[in-house]
Amino acid sequence: MGPENAIITIDGPSGSGKSTISRLVAARLGFTYLDTGAMYRAVGYQARKLGISFEDSKSLAELLENINLVLAPGDGDTRVILDGEDISLAIRTAEMGLIASQVSAQPVVRQKLTEMQRRMGEKGRVVVEGRDTGTVVFPSARHKFFLDAEPEERARRRCQQLREKGLAADENDVLAQIIKRDQDDSGRSLAPLRPADDAIIIDTSSLGINDVVLFMLEQVEKSEEKVQYESRDERIGKMIS
Repeated sequence: MGPENAIITIDGPSGSGKSTISRLVAARLGFTYLDTGAMYRAVGYQARKLGISFEDSKSLAELLENINLVLAPGDGDTRVILDGEDISLAIRTAEMGLIASQVSAQPVVRQKLTEMQRRMGEKGRVVVEGRDTGTVVFPSARHKFFLDAEPEERARRRCQQLREKGLAADENDVLAQIIKRDQDDSGRSLAPLRPADDAIIIDTSSLGINDVVLFMLEQVEKSEEKVQYESRDERIGKMIS
């Protein structure tokens, strides 16, 4: 596969299973895992820390010019290092999810991080997780998936994740935050949350993680086999002509 075709995009709302499934798919294929959502959370974290309004484009642009952001593999979620500080745990709260949604709606933030994400994935062999990776960041990627689940199920999963990290979580509060973020992400004019036209949509509400991973790997394999056959037929056609 060429660089663009060696990219798998996995989009969807919070709690749909994107992070866990993306990591497992990447591991099975020997690909790099890129968590784009963590990047927006890190920008939101830094903006709040510096007292910058999430609507102040000029100040956000200055922040992005000087940001030192590193994504590194972790035992669970991606480790996020900002200016030498590990902020991995601090950015994984539901509140930071809402903040990430706000800063991601700003064109200057979206443009800068999209450029960074494309550079990170330009060599291919990468699984990219986010909300617009198949529609905006890598629209020509051969393999695109969109994961979804009922809001109540996503809230339950999110609370379980937070509690496993030792964080307090009220399911009703988390559900309200999830619904609010869904509305913000899907309703914005810039890179709204939606499936790519050629994405495979998977409802994970009642599916196990391994079932979803196996299904996605099967789809990738089938797609690759189809491309190989088409390429072979094209070569044969040229030889005959």
